[in-house]
Amino acid sequence: MPQDKKNGPRASGSKLEVLRKHPIFSDLEPDAFDQLCRYAKLSTLKRGATIFSKGDTGNSLYAVISGTVKISSSSAEGRSAILNLIGAGEVFGEVALLDGLERTTDAIANSDCEIFVIDRREFIPFVRSQPALAMKFIELLCARVRWTSEQVEHVILQHLPGRLASALIRLTEKHRLSSTARAIAITQQEISEMVGMSRESINKQLRSWESRNWVRLEHGAIVVLDAASLQTLVEAGPKAD
Repeated sequence: MPQDKKNGPRASGSKLEVLRKHPIFSDLEPDAFDQLCRYAKLSTLKRGATIFSKGDTGNSLYAVISGTVKISSSSAEGRSAILNLIGAGEVFGEVALLDGLERTTDAIANSDCEIFVIDRREFIPFVRSQPALAMKFIELLCARVRWTSEQVEHVILQHLPGRLASALIRLTEKHRLSSTARAIAITQQEISEMVGMSRESINKQLRSWESRNWVRLEHGAIVVLDAASLQTLVEAGPKAD
């Protein structure tokens, strides 16, 4: 993974606020937070850059400062599934970091982005010195398990319109988009990989919703205009379209 300098450039105070505002680190005492910041190395990535690949050693924790990181998995036949999109203010890579085993997914810069990289050799002793921080990571892992369970449920039990509507609603909520600015920076190919359907099926459904003024399609983005109607569709079950 590329970095600006051999040992990583210094991070400005404003960028370090990303760590301070994260629920995992927000309660750290000032001295402990300062110590954490000394471990954080800043890295600037171009869209498409690989951060880590499935099977790599889990030797770092990552925090997104700006941009979006795609967490995905691919089959031997070349099929790809997007499991998550990590935005500014979020952390990722914590599972392999904590258990020291191999990465279970790929992480790729979905846009030009800046991230913090914290080495496992420094972070694990730090966590051991901060018992409350260990509890925060347990809570984060539980949240990840719940989110994954919901994803599996949507893919197995919901019809295509419900799956797509659920995905759009989750993305607006995840990135805390306001009711007047629900533009999701995602392509139709990417969302097709999230919900497990062909791009053609996704396009047909989105065009249908666009004709009802539920969404608006833009280059590289989907704008949710009527989240309430999408939510009603989710709750209506398989007969809705």
